[in-house]
Amino acid sequence: MFGKLIGVQGNVLKIALDEDLNTFKVNRYANGKQPTVELEIADNRKISPEQRKKIFALINDLCSYTGDVPEYWESVFKYQVRETFGVPEFSLSDCSVLVANYMILVILNFLFEEDIPFKTKTWDSLPNEFPKQMLCLKNRRCVLCGKHADIAHYHAVGAGRNRNKINHVGNYIMTLCREHHTEQHKMGVKSFFMKYHIKPIKVTEDIAKQLKLGVINNVRQASNRKSSEENEI
Repeated sequence: MFGKLIGVQGNVLKIALDEDLNTFKVNRYANGKQPTVELEIADNRKISPEQRKKIFALINDLCSYTGDVPEYWESVFKYQVRETFGVPEFSLSDCSVLVANYMILVILNFLFEEDIPFKTKTWDSLPNEFPKQMLCLKNRRCVLCGKHADIAHYHAVGAGRNRNKINHVGNYIMTLCREHHTEQHKMGVKSFFMKYHIKPIKVTEDIAKQLKLGVINNVRQASNRKSSEENEI
């Protein structure tokens, strides 16, 4: 659903939706709880040369693996962007920054799901932002190098515990390969984050469900962690 931001007062926003709000659907999605929304500000700036370079680097890595021509996969991914995000026909010569980001996410998701390798230098050029973190969590890839990875917790979960039975809600997590996970333990969490300029994701109930992160009961208890823990990040 789309709309226009027409007013801001502190942390309260006033938004005019492009269509009437389906309150029945909102209540169904909320499942008896306070409805929450995710706000994304459309970035209408034009695609940057750096974004265009990343897109074609990823496509060329894919074509080196499959033997296909780049034009084929460019058209496939454009179609997926249009269908997934509801955007009209676009060109990589003058699309918006937002659409270019959609293109990068769609390509990365495909490479992850099909286990297709791509060059480390391409991975290193991608920003450590929330969508990249979520892709890595979903596909169990290291957020730093793209290798196979396990979930790393900001707060240790304890030796010998079954991670599939841990309530992840309220925990801070990321995916790290064995090499980087070992480095994190040797350096200490804060030094590790400062070195690589990354920040773990705080698991909400929705994220836990989306990523199938073990049990999600006792949500209220997990969500009410002391604010001092959050300030450690």
